[in-house]
Amino acid sequence: MEQNTEHVHCLIIGSGPAGYTAAIYAARAAMKPVLYQGIQPGGQLTITTEVENYPGYPEGIQGPEMMVDFEKQATRMGADIRFGLATSVDFSSRPFKVTIDEEKLMTADAVIIATGASAKWLGIESEQRLNGFGVSACAVCDGFFFRGKEVAIVGAGDTACEEAIYLSKLATTVHMIVRKGEDGMKASKVMQDRVKATPNIKVYWHSETDEIIGENKVTAVRIRNNQTGEKTEVPVSGFFVAIGHQPNSDIFKGFLDMDEAGYILTVPGTSKTNIEGVFAAGDVQDKIYRQAVTAAGSGCMAALDAERFLSAAGHV
Repeated sequence: MEQNTEHVHCLIIGSGPAGYTAAIYAARAAMKPVLYQGIQPGGQLTITTEVENYPGYPEGIQGPEMMVDFEKQATRMGADIRFGLATSVDFSSRPFKVTIDEEKLMTADAVIIATGASAKWLGIESEQRLNGFGVSACAVCDGFFFRGKEVAIVGAGDTACEEAIYLSKLATTVHMIVRKGEDGMKASKVMQDRVKATPNIKVYWHSETDEIIGENKVTAVRIRNNQTGEKTEVPVSGFFVAIGHQPNSDIFKGFLDMDEAGYILTVPGTSKTNIEGVFAAGDVQDKIYRQAVTAAGSGCMAALDAERFLSAAGHV
């Protein structure tokens, strides 16, 4: 292991808007950052088609193309971008230790975690096949494309209710698929009441998604009542999955403070974790906003926080 060890001032784990923005700022501050892209270079935006709500792109941009732009900018600033997955960490002492691909040991004076979160999916074939072609896990990102059309959403928590209400302002009808009955809905009472009070949200209780129908785009959803077995086919143009997100934080458990869902806790108004010198940015620590622009902003914060930490410690 020893001969395969490398030391850096600033190590960035993850390559979405948060990771790349952190790399841009860290490189400009002469911190010589090394960024490992992880299992999905570019993060969740690589499975998003059109991005219309990121400032500076008046005509909109494809998610993967936008992430290529972020990467090019970070590289031009001098960041060392590498392909590789962080598989374990040891934050018990400094320098911090991060193992890449279970074989290379990186030691770092400061670590910025930008590993993001992954949407939870239903696990049916048509969902993955039509992902980006009418299937989405983010109503705020993609609801705009379904103005004046009918859409379906699956989920039973507060996020699902919020997204159903958001979609109801754009779509003609929102077909909401809920696995349990009213008494089994996870959402708070106030959110359930708001859904019920919205005239163009139609709730299908005791129901599951049997199939999303369409060849190159979503045309309908087949809903199965799990009490009667009856199947109903509903024409829709969009299908939204709102059954939650999973932060990609497993390897940091035991070192960093997290909430019950696994989101890394940061000191409010900063990117600082409970370990001095370890910072977290983007969706791995943000379960509220989860937007590209907020992730980028928190990546900037993490790089600035890391720069102050390294400067105070005499490393930069």
